[in-house]
Amino acid sequence: MEFRHYRDADYEAVCDFLIALNREDRSHINWNWARFEWMYEHPEFDRNAKDAIGLWLDGGRVVGAAIYDMYFGEAFCGVLPAYAALYPDVLKYAHAALKDDSGLAIAICDGNAAEIGAAEANGFLPTGQTETIMALRLNGTLPAALPDGFSFCAPDPATESRAVQWAIWQGFDHGEDRAEFERAEEPMQQRRKHFRRELNLCAACPDGEYAAYCGVWYSEKTDYAYVEPVCTVPRHRGKGIAKALIYEALNRAARLGAKEAYVISDLPFYEKLGFRKAYHYTFYRKG
Repeated sequence: MEFRHYRDADYEAVCDFLIALNREDRSHINWNWARFEWMYEHPEFDRNAKDAIGLWLDGGRVVGAAIYDMYFGEAFCGVLPAYAALYPDVLKYAHAALKDDSGLAIAICDGNAAEIGAAEANGFLPTGQTETIMALRLNGTLPAALPDGFSFCAPDPATESRAVQWAIWQGFDHGEDRAEFERAEEPMQQRRKHFRRELNLCAACPDGEYAAYCGVWYSEKTDYAYVEPVCTVPRHRGKGIAKALIYEALNRAARLGAKEAYVISDLPFYEKLGFRKAYHYTFYRKG
């Protein structure tokens, strides 16, 4: 068994580890390869600390990992089922290397008694912070219909990333001041290695502006799609645009082979779309 700190060359190995982990134990679906990829190129991700990510390898294959979530203070700890005995070591490393001034929090599925027991034995205590994974079976074509005058488009990340960022800025309620957006948001090229343009959709208004955005992630190595993020420009809300975008992107993912879709949310909006609560996680913290 080998332990080492993360290197950029380990990116694919970490994605493969998360794919294998969720193939063998879906209770870790709150941390999947797509969430790692989304985070890795997110502007808020603390890229200067990447080498603090801890990896455990057997024969060159990643079998365990401790990965901070955006920045220190929250982390994911996981091991392949055959290496369950490693989990306490992963926890100890994560607390030592990935905590912030208030300690470290990790999310554990409420149904995973072994990991809960190991966390509590290592001084982690349950908190009131939780997260939910909702799931939707993709066993038929979903009704994806935009309002009249709107159209689906898959923007080119090389030439249209700024227009997409502007829609996301508004969609996450940062306001409609374009000058403030230009000051605050650095131009960002789409660098995600497994990005699939046809699954990352915008709804275009009649004037060409983007009214909403939906990102969906899928790999042929899995049987599921992951939804993140989804947002609608405030003046276009209530028109069914986000619903149509999500359904269209998931229909496309289903044609590629996805059998199920997951989203980190417990919003009634997703229940109205047919998603159902599948996994619930409690955060455990050690100061």
